[in-house]
Amino acid sequence: MEVDRAASAAAAGESSSGAMAVEKPRFEALMPSEMSGGRPQFRKVPVPQHRFAPLKKAWMDIYTPVYEHMKIDIRMNLKARRVELKTRQDTPDVSNLQKCADFVHAFMLGFDIADAVALLRLDDLYVDSFEIKDVKTLRGEHLSRAIGRLSGKGGKTKYAIENSTRTRIVIADTKIHILGSFVNIKVARDSLCSLILGSPAGKVYSKLRAVSARLAERY
Repeated sequence: MEVDRAASAAAAGESSSGAMAVEKPRFEALMPSEMSGGRPQFRKVPVPQHRFAPLKKAWMDIYTPVYEHMKIDIRMNLKARRVELKTRQDTPDVSNLQKCADFVHAFMLGFDIADAVALLRLDDLYVDSFEIKDVKTLRGEHLSRAIGRLSGKGGKTKYAIENSTRTRIVIADTKIHILGSFVNIKVARDSLCSLILGSPAGKVYSKLRAVSARLAERY
């Protein structure tokens, strides 16, 4: 009798749990045009004075991937001196707007179109910026020598750091911009900071080789 009661109780529990298991609702992903009440979203990227001529020269190279591939409207506002971006009805993903803004901003910082366009294709790329004075306060000839150590003869040191860390580096006076993945940016930034603090290039190269070998093993 006790066995029959246990069996009947288990059967009742299964039937009640089956009744309670309600199928969860499934919602389709919203299109960007349906977000924020159907209003388009905007991004505005200011254009520095010294980047007007390069922007004019490379405008079609910027316009084509943004408008045709990412489905984002783009225009140059000459009065306000900025590039304006806007979502369209057929924009497939709202994150495309921020990717395009990052792409245009990277070009304004001085990166080549071929390097900056990787921001549109890959998700884990970032741009990190810092100044030499953030690492060490230098003035006069000491500052000039630090910038020279960063570049090396004919840009040799900069290219060596770029190739070993798979990043791209722009040295604009005392500002330094690095484009790459999070881990690679950290390695490149550590090498640049060592050079600013006065380490010779040979010491930085040997440390880079060791770090690059570790990164290659990890991935």
